[in-house]
Amino acid sequence: MGKNISSIAADAAARFAALGGVFVTEPPALAERLGDIRALVFDWDGVFNTGVKGPGAASTFSEADSMGTNMLRYGLWRSREVLPRSVIITGEANPAAEIFAKREHFDGLYQGVRNKGETIDQLCRDYGLARSELVCFFDDINDLGMAADCGVRVLVRRDSSPLLKELVIREARCDYITASESGSHAVREAAEMLLGLMNAFDTVVHSRVAFDESYSRYLAARQAIATAVR
Repeated sequence: MGKNISSIAADAAARFAALGGVFVTEPPALAERLGDIRALVFDWDGVFNTGVKGPGAASTFSEADSMGTNMLRYGLWRSREVLPRSVIITGEANPAAEIFAKREHFDGLYQGVRNKGETIDQLCRDYGLARSELVCFFDDINDLGMAADCGVRVLVRRDSSPLLKELVIREARCDYITASESGSHAVREAAEMLLGLMNAFDTVVHSRVAFDESYSRYLAARQAIATAVR
């Protein structure tokens, strides 16, 4: 008899807990929620990079995180052959975020956002979604309104914010805290963790390596997306 969802989730979660990842929500519950997910929402600064700013200093992204987002989108696509919406919400007008969103054919980039919670509500209206159908990746206080009530909430770790970490755990404002800090491929970690809970990691990797018919159909659908910059 094959493993049930609880044992699959527990096996996958153990690998990430060993790295230092913290499951605020029990892995089997997260695995069940992933069946309802229809969109991925990412903060930018502090999630894809360290968030360092300054005159002439551009934020960056890594190919490891890029591959993570692509494999997670593909894993979700395989469950019903419908692309999950993929969106970046950032407080600044950010050229690097725009380059990344367009290159990866995300659905949308919301820039210059001051109230991210309101923007999440607008995003849900734009795409006909409920907050419970979103995975939200975030890192700081100004993102808590964005993450509130999302189906799966991933906080990118920063060791210099111990009180924030304690608060989100105590008040159950996130579901998973990454072992990797900002700028250290935390998005890749979270993507692999979620694919592991879905019992989909090996399948999406083998399909991508083979560039088989399934991955080709997914990629064609992804590449057809024109990113809306707001």
